[in-house]
Amino acid sequence: MNKSRGRYPISIQRACRLFELQRSTYYTRSVKDPQEALTRRLRELAELRPRFGYRRLHILLRREGWLVGVKRVDRLYRLEGLNLRVRKRRKLAPRVRVTPAPANAPNECWSIDFVSDEVDDGRRFRALTIVDNFTRLCPTIKVAARLPARAVVDALDNAIAAAGKPSVIRLDNGTEFTSLVFETWAYARRIRLDFIPPGRPTENGFIESFNGKLRDECLAVSMFTSLEDACETIEEWRVDYNKARPHSGLGGLAPAQFIADLLRESA
Repeated sequence: MNKSRGRYPISIQRACRLFELQRSTYYTRSVKDPQEALTRRLRELAELRPRFGYRRLHILLRREGWLVGVKRVDRLYRLEGLNLRVRKRRKLAPRVRVTPAPANAPNECWSIDFVSDEVDDGRRFRALTIVDNFTRLCPTIKVAARLPARAVVDALDNAIAAAGKPSVIRLDNGTEFTSLVFETWAYARRIRLDFIPPGRPTENGFIESFNGKLRDECLAVSMFTSLEDACETIEEWRVDYNKARPHSGLGGLAPAQFIADLLRESA
């Protein structure tokens, strides 16, 4: 209405009559708290975590002591135009498949896979990703220009030294995983290899989900000047993922917090 009055020289009374609006409504001013401090902090967190939705940002706000509900965060999130753009995916035809039995304890089952990316000059690199299916902990991410079977088993040995030995490793049928070097390593350490059917990455959903987060929150928003820069940036993201990033499958806890709660309960 203010725009109309600025464009046309008419009185407030006539403008209200044209818009079928009570003059008392026109003169009423909102007395609600504008939530400026909360909105400012929400924007700051959204800039730090550009791929976090309002639910994870709400968890971070609660951690900082903001007594605010998720619906209010959602409303402010939308008003500030912070909504994530979600790519629509082509629907797949429904099919019957056997769902792997879920892990019920730490180190009961790990999932592993590869992710590829490149540095600024176009050189490609690979990253071996590892995740515990129960705690969602990522013990290591090995980044290198090449990752043959020998480099893969060395990375797994380092992960085992840091987090313990898994009983089962779920993986696809890549040449590194089906090589004699890898099978000999698994047999010597009494680790069972659970190969998913060819062409069915959804059978290894935990690592596919983890790789999606890695690409969305780290690889897609980072420009790597060198392989060393990629190693450092990915490692920083891994540490943050383990110690701070809220995980919806763990009730909003980070993997390290979830493990700490498990240890307290078992003590």
